[in-house]
Amino acid sequence: MTDYIGLPKAEVHIHVEGCFEADDVIRNCEEAGIPLRAPRDRLFEAHDLKSFLEMLDWLCGTFRTREQLAIAAYKFARRMAKSGVRYADVIVNPTHWPHWHRNIAGMIDAFDAGFAAAEQDGYPPVGLCVSLLRTQSAEDAIELVEMLSRIRHRRVVALSIDGNEAAAGRTGPRFAEAFRRAATAGLRRTVHAGESSGPEGVRDAIELLGADRIDHGVRAIEEPALVDLLAQRRIPLGVCPVSNIALGVYPSLAEHPIDALRKAGVPVSINTDDPALLGTTLEASYAACAETFAWDTEIIRQLAATSVHASYADPAVKARILADLTAWQG
Repeated sequence: MTDYIGLPKAEVHIHVEGCFEADDVIRNCEEAGIPLRAPRDRLFEAHDLKSFLEMLDWLCGTFRTREQLAIAAYKFARRMAKSGVRYADVIVNPTHWPHWHRNIAGMIDAFDAGFAAAEQDGYPPVGLCVSLLRTQSAEDAIELVEMLSRIRHRRVVALSIDGNEAAAGRTGPRFAEAFRRAATAGLRRTVHAGESSGPEGVRDAIELLGADRIDHGVRAIEEPALVDLLAQRRIPLGVCPVSNIALGVYPSLAEHPIDALRKAGVPVSINTDDPALLGTTLEASYAACAETFAWDTEIIRQLAATSVHASYADPAVKARILADLTAWQG
């Protein structure tokens, strides 16, 4: 039986907002006198992307102190270690966190404290991708990038953008200037596209936002010329198969295009998106895909290598993981 926990790998498409533990959220509510949105067994319940994003806003609204954020960061790194992740790029979207809207720098510092403590305790290093929401204005986006450029926090590795593209409409032109400034400031750029939008969202991510990694991107499969472009330019897709099924992008794993994209030469990696909220783990996602698509050990190794190459880890960290991956026996 393949040891997917022991597989040296990175997680490059995951949201800190999707990794909360119910006990922590309930404790936050008790401390602040916040009524629960639902009974404990339905606390993380959502039926579509819209209700999912509304739930995230409520969950994040229970985090009101620096200590609560640091604990969330620490537990995130611990969760990664349990899945055998050697490095993670985690997305945080400040718009979901109402008590931190006016203190994003303080929020980053609090997360950094938790990630640093976790790394000292032997848990994997974590890079922070600070994300815009699709519904924000061009001015909001530029303001965030200017703040990130000013503080130059060592924990922040990238500018991201997420949210419901189907509801927001085409937003590539709106955010092009912010992403251009992020590139100038030395930030990497990762873009949600090709989930709630079709291939046109992926094309905008490449041509207007200069994405060097695309989160999801799976609906590129609907446009063969775009698939060829992704393969030629070696632009990696951070694919989240279990999330795509849970949120109705595809009806089943067998109908998911991750294997078709892989066979077409597109760099794809397996990720979890919001594992606590979706009731999954990275090792379970690898196992489900391997069984569905009859992947052998070498294909699994290639996918894990793509996750490392696509990550924003330091070169020395990448080299260490890739060396261990070469030695991995499955």
